[in-house]
Amino acid sequence: MKEFLKEIFDNTKTIAVIGLSPNKDKPSHKAAAFMRSHGFRIIPVYPKEDFILGQKVYRSLDEIHERVDMVNVFRKAEFAFEILKQIEKRDDIKTLWLQLGIINDKAMEIAQSLGLHAVQDKCVMIEYKKLESSRC
Repeated sequence: MKEFLKEIFDNTKTIAVIGLSPNKDKPSHKAAAFMRSHGFRIIPVYPKEDFILGQKVYRSLDEIHERVDMVNVFRKAEFAFEILKQIEKRDDIKTLWLQLGIINDKAMEIAQSLGLHAVQDKCVMIEYKKLESSRC
């Protein structure tokens, strides 16, 4: 798993964070801010707000017209199917990542069948920190 995650991070530059809250105390905000501070470009996807973390907020993946490498999801597991429909329309996204506590085995199967790296029930920030600490 370590090598799999290392490959994902090594090949990711831009992360669309679905459910990125403007509230600095929320896990989505903390994780996105951390990843941004480590060189990743963050694109917020949220139903409200115009800017989060200084970045323009989009309402869905369909609105984003720039390259996205990873979709990091902070929404309930059942929303993964709608997100996959949006991912299917694109050819740039390489990874679907469902955050810690979000589990949808069927969505993971579909993601893998689409050729995506699929991760669920893991925190992107925690996993990145683990890899960084093991490089020392």
